[in-house]
Amino acid sequence: MNKVALAEEINKVLNTSKAEAERVVETLFDSIANALKRGEEVSVAGFGKFSVKMRKAREARNPKTGETVKVPASNAVKFSVAKALKESVK
Repeated sequence: MNKVALAEEINKVLNTSKAEAERVVETLFDSIANALKRGEEVSVAGFGKFSVKMRKAREARNPKTGETVKVPASNAVKFSVAKALKESVK
């Protein structure tokens, strides 16, 4: 399923225009991304929790040459699945 398919599902439920449903999907994803940029967690009951975790700087190896490469510190998005979602997929 992609964003277009999500918008179609929302369109079926809300019985709105396709453009309005697409705006709803865009607003949802933009809101999640903006909250994560601010360092906030986004928790959706029964679905899961999005958060940002800091990755420490480290050294890695280039698999082709074996050369050691420094990897800088960075932020990474983490998603923790809610128990209810895990159980519904089983």
